[in-house]
Parts: sequence; structure tokens; C-alpha cells
Amino acid sequence: MKKKKLASAFLSLSLAAGVLAGCSGSGSSEKSSGDGDTIKIGVNLELSGGVASYGQSIAEGLELATAEINKEGIDGKKIKLIKVDNKSEASEATSGAIKLTSQDQVAAIVGAATSTNSIAQVQIAQDNKVPVISPSGTSPEITFSKDKLNDYVFRTSFIDPFQGTVAANFAAKEIKAKSAAIYIDSSSDYSKGLAAVFKEQFEKNGGKVVAEVAYIAKDTDFRSTLTRLKSAKPDFIFLPGYYEEAGLIVKQARETGLDVPFMGGDGWDSPKLVEIAGAKALNNTFITNHYSSGDPDEKIQNFVSAFKAKYKDKSPDAFNALGYDTGYFLADAIKRAGSADSEKIKEALEKTADLELVTGTFTLDEKHNPIKSATILEFKEGKQVFNTKINP
Repeated sequence: MKKKKLASAFLSLSLAAGVLAGCSGSGSSEKSSGDGDTIKIGVNLELSGGVASYGQSIAEGLELATAEINKEGIDGKKIKLIKVDNKSEASEATSGAIKLTSQDQVAAIVGAATSTNSIAQVQIAQDNKVPVISPSGTSPEITFSKDKLNDYVFRTSFIDPFQGTVAANFAAKEIKAKSAAIYIDSSSDYSKGLAAVFKEQFEKNGGKVVAEVAYIAKDTDFRSTLTRLKSAKPDFIFLPGYYEEAGLIVKQARETGLDVPFMGGDGWDSPKLVEIAGAKALNNTFITNHYSSGDPDEKIQNFVSAFKAKYKDKSPDAFNALGYDTGYFLADAIKRAGSADSEKIKEALEKTADLELVTGTFTLDEKHNPIKSATILEFKEGKQVFNTKINP
């Protein structure tokens, strides 16, 4: 497929031009997904609840992309985002998907942010033949489960096997860790999936996992398990959780004298992490992530400038970038489909190749996963500092 160029933070509004050519369609089989001069896109995100920071950030990025596209209009039409708040709960994510597909008759759905809440929408997408794109759900089971492709489900982020492998290699080759402990959220598909991949790769690298302990989301006191981890004397601790618990764990770990390097995944990426853990406690911690606002890449810096202009000088995190990219990922597919019909959008999404976005250039593989790079960030005095970029 011919390579697409998205040369600036606005990623060329011409990308979207003509997206909806013939979106009303002449065939009676096409599903109505617009009202007059609009095309309806559902947004099913964690706008409140335990991981609201993720959903809110994705929504901001998506809204920026939509505003850019709508400046020129799309063949005389504009995108209309229809939002539902899944409240960070899987049952609410399912209910939201039902509403968006059956009541609102959207052409596609963006969301959810987490793996668990994304998986909760899969059957609805399949039954209603409406594409769902998870901007940041990293569990492989979102798009491929029980040896079967969920053919109406896609993602913008890389997957846990890649992220977990990157973390294990960094621990062994850059930190030079010979032993590691793993501390997981036993209630999270995301956490368990990352931990399993990390362990396998770390041991392949010759390392030894000396302790594995667990907590449950919304726990607040981790001192007893941290004491167990400290007694195991690991060189490194892998903590693939979400920011609320991760912040408390790192804070309490430092208070107990456990000062070895910690590393997490993209689930740590929230401004609230520093508020919870404290800047000093986060020193000597690392995360794998989708992008860094400190990356000197021109496309990234143009996006950062556009985002700050819209959101009062706020620096965009990775979830902002993934929301933004998801808007353009979907717009590109609709343009190539020449229609807002859900089936045609799904077919176009499957053929995405060499698409240049803020979080990287990617081609979709046969399991609907983008093949793209990962970024490693280090916390220094509460600031995320770009460390390196790892290509697939």
C-alpha cells in the first residue's frame, strides 16, 4: 500500500477530506450512522472511576483530532462524538457499547482505555458488526481470543507481549539485574498478562525471578507484601499495574527502605502518579510507554505544540497521544472505505499499512495489532525523561 504522510501535528487535514464521500450510500444495506451533515462515532471511555485519568486523556486527544478534521469538514460533513462514561467498570463498558450500537447507531466505537473494559465490548462489536478500536488496551485477548480473531475489534497501541519483552530486556541488559521480583494486580488482565511475558523473557535472558506477590485493585496498604519482597533481595521489581496502586506501592516501598529499581508499563502514565508517590520516591523507576513528549521527532513536537495550544499549556501524556492517533487511524480507514458503513470501515481498518502517526508508524498485523515501536521513560524528580526508543 502506498505510504501515507502525516507531516505535522495536524497530520494533514487532507487525510480526512472525502472521508464520507457517499456515506449515506445508495445501497439499502448500509447502516445509517449520521444525521444530516454529521457522522456519528461512539466514545466508550473511563471518564470517572478508578482509572479516569486514562479515559479523560484519551478523550482530550480524540477531541483535538476531531477538531482539526472538522475545521475543513469531510465532504461537507463533520464528525460527531457520542460519549458514554463506563465509570471504569466492565459492566458499564458493556452497557455503553449496547447503547452506542443499538440506540445511537454509530459507525464505530473508540474505547475503552483498559484491557478489561475493552474485552467487555467484544461480543457487542461482533454481534452488531460495528468496529471497536481500543486506543490503549494492550491484552492480546482484545483482538484474538480462544484461537479466534475478533474481526470487528482493533487497537492503536502495541500489545503486552511486546511491552513485557521490552521491560525484561531493559532489566537484564540495561539495569544488569540478575534477579527480579514481580508484583501484580491479580484482578487485572493487563497486569497478569504483562507479568507472564516479563517472567518468561527475563528467565530467557538468564535472570531469576526470586519472588511473585499480588494485590487487588483498590488496596491501599502494601507494607506486608513489600516486606516479603525486601527479604527476597531482588535487584529489580516489575510492577505492571495502574497508577493509583503503583503510586502507593512505590511510596510505601521507599518508606520501608526498598530502594531497588522499579519498572511498570503504560498503566503508570498519569499525572496523578507523582501526586500519589511523590517525586523523590519515583527516582530510579522506569516505564515502557507509547511515546514521550520529550522525543525530538518533529511530528511529536508539532503534536505537543498543538495540544498545549488547545489545553492551556498542558503537556500531553501517552493516552492523549493514543486518543489523537485513534481519531486519525479511524479517519484514514473511513477515507479509504469511501463510506461510513461499518462493514466497509472494518475492511479498511484491516488493510492499514505504513500509517504515520504520533506514536509511531504502523502496519496492522493479521491479529489486528499495530507493529510499532515502544519508548522507555525514566522518572527523575517527578519528571518523565526520555530514555530510549525500541523498535519491534
